[in-house]
Parts: sequence; structure tokens; C-alpha cells
Amino acid sequence: MGSFGRNHARVYHELQKQGAAVELAAVVDSDSAQAQAVAGQFGCLAFTNVEDLFGRVEAASVAVPTVHHRNVAAALMAAGIDLLVEKPLASNLEEADELLSLANANQRVVQVGHLERFNPAVRATLSLITQPMFFEVHRLSVFSPRSLDVDVVLDLMIHDIDVVLSFVKSPLKEIRAVGLAVVTEKVDIANVRMEFESGCVANLTASRISTERVRKMRFFQPREYVSIDYGRQDVFQIRVTQEEKFSLNNLMAFAEAPSTVPIPGVTLNRPKVEAEEPLRAELKSFLDAVRHRSKPVVGLEDGRRALATALSILSAIDDHTRRAKLHAL
Repeated sequence: MGSFGRNHARVYHELQKQGAAVELAAVVDSDSAQAQAVAGQFGCLAFTNVEDLFGRVEAASVAVPTVHHRNVAAALMAAGIDLLVEKPLASNLEEADELLSLANANQRVVQVGHLERFNPAVRATLSLITQPMFFEVHRLSVFSPRSLDVDVVLDLMIHDIDVVLSFVKSPLKEIRAVGLAVVTEKVDIANVRMEFESGCVANLTASRISTERVRKMRFFQPREYVSIDYGRQDVFQIRVTQEEKFSLNNLMAFAEAPSTVPIPGVTLNRPKVEAEEPLRAELKSFLDAVRHRSKPVVGLEDGRRALATALSILSAIDDHTRRAKLHAL
């Protein structure tokens, strides 16, 4: 279950207390003491085997290490249980495809836990998207022993990969990437340049060895600039509204003027963002899909696409490492 599984239990419990049509029935952890501690905190049953859930629950969150996603999810789906599977969906594409087949065969609702899709700032940005052509994304974290079973691409960058793919909606054309293992045996810092068939280019940087925490995305589209701060749940849009080009004088005025001062030919916009914990929004969306037997906001196909892109990035990193002879260092 781990620390993030505890967060799932906390939010389900909060929704139950607030009168939502959901009951936290049980938690499962191979560590009996851990399971008992979480169950005691949130007033539910504690088990050490996933089979103990069979016949007791209708839906479950799978928040185990990625290497166990396939086996745990397959067992639960076969028992008729709908699932939210944390990201990344699986360890490889073969396992991801197997989960897709099992979900279809068992007619299960399965959502993938790409949390940033439910960030209020990301949701507020959807109506602003027209033709994104360039992204600059930074996701930096201080070092933590959490999630060291995967590299930084599958741990952190995959959040932004998923968001960019959902915004661009164009096939990938080329990936160039570099990454380094610094304090672990896996890649701890990575940068990728993705080019799409539409001509859009996205530069993504992810690090789990930074001295600060940064969660920011900027993108440009014709006559527009949009900035997203995931942590602050804030969106800022600059739009050139007149046909003439944005002049140097206007640029200097914008740099010097407060955002409340009108600038000729320029519209400054902060879309309304309804603050909410992304995990709460994600679990509410999952439960709604389960109740109505509807397609989840982030389905298995989305999870597979993000995983496939992340694995392609790791392959590009390996190619760069060989070319740069970094294995010998």
C-alpha cells in the first residue's frame, strides 16, 4: 500500500464522512502492522492478501509498487472489481496490453492514476487550448527514498508526459533525451525534447535530486502564452488581441506595468480555478465512472500511451548514454 495508498484511504474516508455514496471497507498491505495502523486510523478492515477483498468490495485503488500492478490488478478484475491503478500503468507494454485485454474481457471500469489531469489548474486550462506549438516543463523534487523502484521518467516526468499528450493530441514524430543516474542506480535527472507531427515541440525536465520543489508548465500557441503552476493551482494567460505585432514599446510596458494596468493590444487573463485536492477530484471522478459504468477521464489507453512514451524516452536516454560513453564513467 505504501504512503500514497494511505492517502487514497484517507480521501475515501473523508468522502464517506461527508456523505458521499462510498464506504471504505478495507485496506490491504503485506505488512500486517502497516495494514492494521491504517485500518485503525480510518475505521475499516485490514488484510494482508488481496484475495481477502473478493466479495467484499466493488471498487479498489491499486497503489502497490509498479512491478506488482499486473498481478494485483488482474486478480481484482477477475473477481469483478473496478479499479484505479496508480501510474505508471505497468512495468512494460506487454503487461499494459494484458491489463487492457483483461479489463475488456471482464467488463471492468479501470482508471489510471495520472493525478495532474485532475489538478484544478490543468482543468481550468482546457478551454484555453487552441494550437499549442511549444512547451517548457519543469518538475523538480528534493531527494526522497520513495519510488526508487523506478527512474525519474516513470516516477515524475510521466505526469507531464500525460498532460502534454492530452493537450497536443498529435502523434509523436521524434524523441531526443538525456538522463543521468546521480545518487541511485536509476536515472535521477532527465531532459527530453519531443516533436509531434503537428510541429509542436515539448521540452520536459524532471529531477528528483533538486534543492527545491518546482511544478511548472508553460506553453505557447499563436498569439498566446499560458503558464501553469501545478503547486499553486494557478493559470496565467497572455493574449495579443490586435492584428499588429506586439511592439517593443508594448513589451517594455508589459515588463514594467502591474498586471492591472491595461496594455494596448494585450489581454491578461487569470482563469477562475476552483481549488481542490487533485487526489480528491481524481477519486470522485473514478467513483462516478464506476457508478455510471462510464469511460474514465484517464482510461487504460491514456495510461498505455503515457507509458509507451516514457519507455521511448528511456530508450533515447540509453542511446545517448552509449554515444556519450557514459557507461564507462
